Amino acid sequence: GAVAVVRHDAGTVEAARDAMALRLGSAFAGVTLHEFVPARGMVGEDWLLGLRVTPDFGPVLTFGPGGVQTEFLGERLGATTHLAAGWAPPGGVARALATNPLLPWVTGERRGLAPLVDRAALEDLLRRVLAVAEAMPFPLAELEINPLRLSGGRLLALDVHARLGEPAPALPAPRPREAIEALLHPRSLAVIGVSERRNPGRIVLDNTLAAGFDPKAITLVKPGREELAGVRCVPTLEDLPEPVDALVLAVSADQVPDLLDIAIARGLARGVILLPGGLGEREGTEDRARALADSLARSRTRPDGGPVVNGGNCLGVRSRPGKLDTLFIPAERFGDTPRRPAPVALVSQSGAFAVARLSRYDFDPRYVITLGNQLDLTIGDYLDHLVDDPGVGIVAVYVEGFRPGDGLAFLDAAARFTASGRPVLLYRAGRTAEGAKASASHTAAVAGDFVVTSALAAQAGVTVVDTLEEFDDLLGLHVALRDRAPGEGRLGALSNAGFEAVAVADRLGPFRLADFAPSTRDAFATLLAGSRVDGVVAVHNPLDVTPMMGDEAFAETTRVLLADPGVDLGVIGCVPLTAALDTLHPGEGTLADRLVAQWRETDKPWVAVVDGGPPYEEFAARLRAGGIPVFRRLDRALAVLARWADPDTPRSENTISSH
Repeated sequence: GAVAVVRHDAGTVEAARDAMALRLGSAFAGVTLHEFVPARGMVGEDWLLGLRVTPDFGPVLTFGPGGVQTEFLGERLGATTHLAAGWAPPGGVARALATNPLLPWVTGERRGLAPLVDRAALEDLLRRVLAVAEAMPFPLAELEINPLRLSGGRLLALDVHARLGEPAPALPAPRPREAIEALLHPRSLAVIGVSERRNPGRIVLDNTLAAGFDPKAITLVKPGREELAGVRCVPTLEDLPEPVDALVLAVSADQVPDLLDIAIARGLARGVILLPGGLGEREGTEDRARALADSLARSRTRPDGGPVVNGGNCLGVRSRPGKLDTLFIPAERFGDTPRRPAPVALVSQSGAFAVARLSRYDFDPRYVITLGNQLDLTIGDYLDHLVDDPGVGIVAVYVEGFRPGDGLAFLDAAARFTASGRPVLLYRAGRTAEGAKASASHTAAVAGDFVVTSALAAQAGVTVVDTLEEFDDLLGLHVALRDRAPGEGRLGALSNAGFEAVAVADRLGPFRLADFAPSTRDAFATLLAGSRVDGVVAVHNPLDVTPMMGDEAFAETTRVLLADPGVDLGVIGCVPLTAALDTLHPGEGTLADRLVAQWRETDKPWVAVVDGGPPYEEFAARLRAGGIPVFRRLDRALAVLARWADPDTPRSENTISSH
């Protein structure tokens, strides 16, 4: 009984007020007077305009369906737009709004619909809110207008909620990023913590020597020895004969502050790699981390900006061009399978994630960078440096959380990297809606950290992956197809199993089936007749060659398909159980060798699908060894191929699932 809807008339309003006061008695304290805006019950009539301060990106604007439809429409339709106040995406607000699938229904851009609001007015509103967010003179934690009703061409705020927060902490001084070069391509190296037995420091030394680093350019800080493993030793850090490019601390955490203070005060290292944990990432170590941060902050006022520090709680850096390998994992743990060099920079907050990936890959990244708790150097710092490295064609990032403000640095560097035609892959861990726990508002519910990271990263051209398996598959596909282009997306497909031919047509995604040229169709007809299956199947795309086609004809059919001028890329499906194909023997001249030959003869991108159990892993491995991207299920192949060709392809748990 505390709300009354009445005519726009002073006497009627006063009468309603008096009646309310009588009804509520002592609970009555007064009234507020509002315009009543009737609802038409249309989807898209009510919107949410929210602003939330995030630790990664600062103030982030959220615009999407409002009222009771907020979570449902925002999640189901992807109809929520996120914008960072401190970073302008390519194309700005207009381009970001253009991806909202619900907006054309309210701006009259769908045939037969009257506009509820002008798109330009919406864009102007968002720009003004972003400007407010950048210039806020007080610590606003959250602002929410919900619903923002679109009515009669007007934008009407029917309910507004704001919440103050704590002032944002001061950001540390920028790191001298040019010093990252000293970590990735050091000319000299010092290591503290090397034992005669196999401890982490000794593994770092052994791995770096095996990587080709000049032992004469290495100094070990080890009292009581003049030489170890052919490398000179000095008793203390102060005894280094000259400053080094890179200093590796493989010691206990309690030794780090004093050693780092010495290195900073005497200018003994341009870059430092902290391997130990216990430097702020767990409770009780915050004072130690603050002491390190204070030492670094003081060094930033020097002309050289002080050293840069990677870590702690990390595996450090492996740089193939720099012949440095501080990953303290014994080399034999990765096996002895030869790996092809690849222009990949794997940047991971987790060292375990990085080495687990390396043990799976059949390629060798140019750089492996593990950052741990990002005490100093951040993911944004490294990506900014890698933009200018011509040897890096792909960056793959695993992050659990950006340092405060570093999300913006990451977006800026990622946008520059992808603008050069090089892909950035991102797996954002920690996907629970922690933001929603901090507030009961709709804004927090639909603008969780993972959702915001994904949306902003996509605006920077980053390909955001949903699963670790997709991370591996998509990175491997980028490596295998890095010199090949998807063209216009005209897909040619063949399989020796009818169900795969049907599956291709069912899961085309961004592709369209190519129309085979008459000469291609004639060649297919001849090959089908030669295999005596022309009476069973007809020539069409996808092409079903049946389980009766043998090795030579299968390989020739693949060649003809990929040579067709209307085919931009291909999918070659081989269910290997048929007796007509030699898929169990590794000898020369088998189907694997024939397909590898086809891979080398064409510059078109294509993938092979080997849908069979463990007996056919060797067949798949021979194809991979020849450079062919291999998947063990066709729908998986198409889903990953689609994201390679078009990063904006919607991610789907139905198509991106486990093997």
